[in-house]
Order: sequence, then structure tokens, then C-alpha cells
Amino acid sequence: MSVVPRVSGRNEVYLLMVFLSLVAVLATFSDKFLTLENVFDILRNYSFLGILTLGELVVLISGGIDVSFMAVATVAQYVMGVAITIYPFAHITIAILLPMSIGAALGALNAVLIYYTRVHPVIITIATLNVFYGVLVFLTGGRWIYELPNSFFAFAQRMPIRLMSKAGVPYGLSVLTLIWVFVAALTWFILNYLPIGRKIYALGGNPEAARRAGVNIFMVMLFVYAYMGLLSGLAGFVQAQLTQLIQPNSMVGRELDVLAAVVLGGASVFGGSGSVTGAILGVLTVAIVRNGLILMKISSYWHDVVIGLILAAAAATTAYQSKKHTRRGVRIYVQ
Repeated sequence: MSVVPRVSGRNEVYLLMVFLSLVAVLATFSDKFLTLENVFDILRNYSFLGILTLGELVVLISGGIDVSFMAVATVAQYVMGVAITIYPFAHITIAILLPMSIGAALGALNAVLIYYTRVHPVIITIATLNVFYGVLVFLTGGRWIYELPNSFFAFAQRMPIRLMSKAGVPYGLSVLTLIWVFVAALTWFILNYLPIGRKIYALGGNPEAARRAGVNIFMVMLFVYAYMGLLSGLAGFVQAQLTQLIQPNSMVGRELDVLAAVVLGGASVFGGSGSVTGAILGVLTVAIVRNGLILMKISSYWHDVVIGLILAAAAATTAYQSKKHTRRGVRIYVQ
């Protein structure tokens, strides 16, 4: 097979073409869009959604789905906020590892419930979303946490690459962006070079064949949902860094952006396919669409409408491609 058909058939190529077209169009509407300052801001502000998208990518590849990640991130973030206000001199590492541990535990609970009840993952995770979030609001009364330690604020200001705008305001490559890059590299390595990665693709491609091949279905599901939870906890930390306060109601309800990005990136809702490259392009596409709409001063009420249309178009395209390849007797596993 020649290189051209293989490359042109990859979802990432089509998405990259769409992405570049959107960039060109939005750049004509706003001279601020392609500035280095705006690019760095987009990468920083969407690191939160980028991390969650990578976790959801792994879940979708395995043939599952998780919609509880925002509630998991909220719970993990709030516990972290309480801990660092009680112990303000705790090292920033504690503020990172604590929500990740809580998130992993809640994700593992999702896996146990899905495996032993045999109920569809979307039903289980909708249920746990409401339970996790409802218990948190009941116990906390929905109180916000404002007084975060100075070390927490200082970490958010770290920029390995620091520049200065004409107005004298510093900007650059944020440490939060680097966290997203690290998670992307880690996820890519897991999916492509570790045995668990091959098992995740196998489970999503054909669960019965994976079981007969000796794959421990429960352990794979436990890893997948715990990894989603772990990244949800990390995303909760990043979101608190972006806002410098903790709001119990600030994240739940934003699941659409994550699902749009991961499906737009080529992850099949039927499982067995998806890539880190596609997920990153999906996040960046959603990011520039929202950023462009803001720069064009379009009402925020239309933002979700546009993202919803993008999600519907991406899901329809993925389903069409899946049917087309199934007719030819070929199942494509994008890695």
C-alpha cells in the first residue's frame, strides 16, 4: 500500500485541514487572533480541557464512556482546596497528588460498578456524576474557597518562556501548558508501547475476542477508569490554578467540550480507535472556535450551539467511516 492513501485516510489529516482553514478564517476577522500572546493564552486556558480529553480518549478506545469526570474533578479539587487552606505551608506537590489520588479512587469505583452491574457505562457514570456532585454540595453547602496559599498562586505564574507585551504585561509558555504536554506524551506512550495499551485497543475493538485471548477485562477496565479519574483530579488542580479560587459549580456542565474534542479527534464511540494526536487537534479546534467567537464578540449563548453542531458532525463522520470500512471487511485501529 502506498503512503499517500494511508496518510490521507487518517482522521487527523482531515481534522488538520479543517483546523488550518478555521485559523485562516478567524485570522481575517480579528488581527489579535494569530498573535503569540493569544496563542499562549489558548494553550494555557485549555490545558484543563486538554487533560480531560486525553482521559476520555482512553475510555472511548476501550469501548466505554465516562460522563462523570467533571464531578470527579470537582470533588477532588474541593478536597484539595480544604487541605491546602488548613495546611497552607504544604508543598505544591501535595496539592497535585492529593486530587489525583482521590480522582483515581472515584474512577476505580466507576469501573467496579460498570463491571459487576453490567449496566451501560453512560448510565453508571451519569448516576455517579449526580451522586458525587450532590454529596459534595450537600456537605459543603456549595461554599466557595477563596483564600488559597501564596505558593499556589506563585505556581500558576511560572513561565519557562516569559515575554513582555507592548503594554508591559508578562506572557509566555505556562507551566500548566507543560503539564498538558506531559500528560499527552504519557498517554501516547501508554497506548502505543505498553501491553495495557494494546489490551485497551483490543477490548474496544472486540471484547469477546479480547476475553478469549486471555485479556483480564476487569483489570483493563479498572486501569481505564482509574486513569480517567486520575487525570480528572489533575485537571481539577489545573482549573483551580487558572481561576485561583474553587467553585463547586464551575465545572459540572462543561462535559460537552471534552466529548466534542475527543470525538472530533477521531475516537470512535464504538471503541477500538482513536489517537492522542487526534485528541489534541480536537481540543485545539474547539479552543480556537470558542476563542474566535469571543474575539468576534458573538454572544456566549451561541457558543454551545456551535460546539454541539461540531460534535454532531464529528460523530456522524466517525460513524460513516466505520460503516464504510466495515463493508470492506477492514477494521482500522488508529494508533
